[in-house]
Amino acid sequence: MSKLFAKPKSMKDAATHYCPGCGHGLIHRLICEVIDEMDIREEVIAIAPVGCAVLAYDYWDFDTMEAPHGRTPAVATGVKRVLPDRLVFTYQGDGDLAAIGTAEIIHAGNRGENISVIFVNNGVYGMTGGQMAPTTLLGQRTATSQFTRRAEKEGFPLKIMEMMAILPAVVYLERTSVHSPKEIMKTKRAIRKSFDMQLNKKGFSMVEVLSPCPTYWGLDPIKSMKRIEEEVIKEYPLGVIKENR
Repeated sequence: MSKLFAKPKSMKDAATHYCPGCGHGLIHRLICEVIDEMDIREEVIAIAPVGCAVLAYDYWDFDTMEAPHGRTPAVATGVKRVLPDRLVFTYQGDGDLAAIGTAEIIHAGNRGENISVIFVNNGVYGMTGGQMAPTTLLGQRTATSQFTRRAEKEGFPLKIMEMMAILPAVVYLERTSVHSPKEIMKTKRAIRKSFDMQLNKKGFSMVEVLSPCPTYWGLDPIKSMKRIEEEVIKEYPLGVIKENR
């Protein structure tokens, strides 16, 4: 017996602008599948970032707003406080969340804002030319770290989830990946859990998704997935980091 897989209703029929092998399109679809399965498309408000996913609203068929670079949690906070019965989530890359938006994400978590954050970590600034990001691995060469990232010069990779875990008002943190079908399904379940927690008024939650960037990693899509499995996960271990039931 065959099983038919259709495009989620929450996803527009649009050609992608993402590079071949990019993880954003896959994560976009997972979010749409979760929203369809929860039957909440008319209740969702997404906050799009500045970065590779700046055009997320071209693909999502639900209400989506744009935020200035790094200010995504602040915009989400305002929307959620005005419309507390809506499901409000941010969709942020590592440059948006872990660099210019570090203060925003930490203080939103510290206040326990009842929002969900989808944090896509591919270890580089993708939209602006592959520069070093806060999450770039040691030994990784980028457009602005031609001698590779060195701890004594550029510092260590920033582990946002582990930093956020110490905040009392943060209720759920999980790091996932999209490098294999098994991990893709775990990512989908984590997104669903974050959304469920928000609807149950539990407080601030965040899902970090390790995602490939073949273009600026200088690898083909298959080798990029392998790099996540063999290198990236060593620095950013997968699993639930914090969960307050």
